[in-house]
Amino acid sequence: MESESELIYVIDDDRRVREALAALLRANGRDVHAFNSGKEFLDTPRQGVVACMILDLRMPDMSGLEVQKLVSRDSIPVIFITGRGDVPSTVLAMKGGAVDFLTKPLDEDALMRAVDAAFARAQVLRKEAEDAAMLDALYQSLTPREQELLPLISSGLLNKQAAAVLGITEYTVQVHRGHIMRKMRADSFATLVRQASKLQLETSSTTRFDA
Repeated sequence: MESESELIYVIDDDRRVREALAALLRANGRDVHAFNSGKEFLDTPRQGVVACMILDLRMPDMSGLEVQKLVSRDSIPVIFITGRGDVPSTVLAMKGGAVDFLTKPLDEDALMRAVDAAFARAQVLRKEAEDAAMLDALYQSLTPREQELLPLISSGLLNKQAAAVLGITEYTVQVHRGHIMRKMRADSFATLVRQASKLQLETSSTTRFDA
């Protein structure tokens, strides 16, 4: 039985295709919400579930590629479907992160393999988003001074060097460093460096220190 928290959005302006796809997916144990246009989908409040999208390439008013671009930040993997092959569009779709590009009439096995791949990607994207949100929350728990210090020490500056850059004592840097390690839940300095890299922290380009 499939997880109830997984949802497939089907977007196709052809009612017959849309209904046939929805029926096929439901017969395979999937939860489906169908829409007749990209606008209808975008105007509908999104549910907080792991989702993927089966998206028609050519639709009036808003093409599938346009919809893909608008949902690219929502961590919703896209499977494109089209009535005819189109190499340039296929290239654009895949560059945009599409999981697959299927031509109508759809092969059921190929479609379900694509759906499985899309949900696998969706799970990874959701985990990455959750981890990023948690890391940002840890970073936001730092004081402004600790946020200033983190990129300095993670870039390899010694305590005395970071102290000179900030105009504070080396002992103060040591104290702040301990607080940063604790608040960031870093079990080692290497972990802290990786966290700072993921946060894309950078020291000011005008800051220099010669040892």
